[in-house]
Amino acid sequence: MNGEKIYLIDMDGVLVSGNRQIPGAAEFIARLRARNRKFLVLTNNPIYTPGDLAHRLGTIGLDISPDHIFTSAMATAHFLHSQKPSGTAFVIGESGLTEAIHEAGYVITDRNPDYVVLGETHTYNIDLLTKAIRFVSAGAHFIATNPDPSGPSENGIVPACGAMAALIEAASGMHPFFVGKPNPLMMRTALSHIGAHSETATMIGDRMDTDIIAGVESGLETILVLSGVTLREDVRRFPYQPTRIAESVAEIEP
Repeated sequence: MNGEKIYLIDMDGVLVSGNRQIPGAAEFIARLRARNRKFLVLTNNPIYTPGDLAHRLGTIGLDISPDHIFTSAMATAHFLHSQKPSGTAFVIGESGLTEAIHEAGYVITDRNPDYVVLGETHTYNIDLLTKAIRFVSAGAHFIATNPDPSGPSENGIVPACGAMAALIEAASGMHPFFVGKPNPLMMRTALSHIGAHSETATMIGDRMDTDIIAGVESGLETILVLSGVTLREDVRRFPYQPTRIAESVAEIEP
């Protein structure tokens, strides 16, 4: 094994904040490229395809191609394929999730599916949630892309996958399997996606309870950046610690 450095980089709070680039993010990506470092930008948000996200990042000055983006929807599709190739799924989500599941060789159906797959959507529909509850109660395996209970919007927080998963769980009595961070499966699947190994990989994130713990549990070096939700004084409360702390990616020399 060579000593090539690999970087897994959380998106929100690390490269972007809302609809703006975090200062120094474009220069950090340029340094990764100049030194031929392998990297993937990770997001728990399963709504958008890598192409959609690449376009959105490009509009704020971040030149990141779709093949450098890895979402919880992609990790979920990988997981489904590894568990039961060519299965069927009832899916609640947007194109980022449905495209990934189709690409994994799955049929999306509302007739006796093998799996119920819950992601994020712009409008949760009570009829679809009721169908999901009935399928899970009847024996379909319950998979969710990520455990985030809420997410940001221009008008304030909105319910996210974790909140809807709790509703389905309460009604069906079945707990979902969450694929996205902090499940270390997300890290391992991302590394496999680019043919990399944990021994030479570094996770860069802004959250101790998702990014850093997932990195620690996957055996990665971890860098916490303070450009997102975590304050420096918060870090000591956690029983696990990042390898190092940086104010932002502007300080990181890959």
